[in-house]
Amino acid sequence: MGFNLRGAIMANIQGSSEEDVEATILDAIQRGEEKMLPGLGVLFEVYWKNADEQQKEEMCQQISQGLQ
Repeated sequence: MGFNLRGAIMANIQGSSEEDVEATILDAIQRGEEKMLPGLGVLFEVYWKNADEQQKEEMCQQISQGLQ
């Protein structure tokens, strides 16, 4: 029986306010700990699933530019 990390993260962040989400993102980036990456990935997945095509394109452009 495997551990559902995505489900655990979703349960942990469910109902978070905008301020909570921002604090989570900033904390993860500032700490730079590898263990925070799955949580950021789940937040990105939530964003992606709720974004329209233009938002997705803009996000991909921003990420691509940031990788230059």
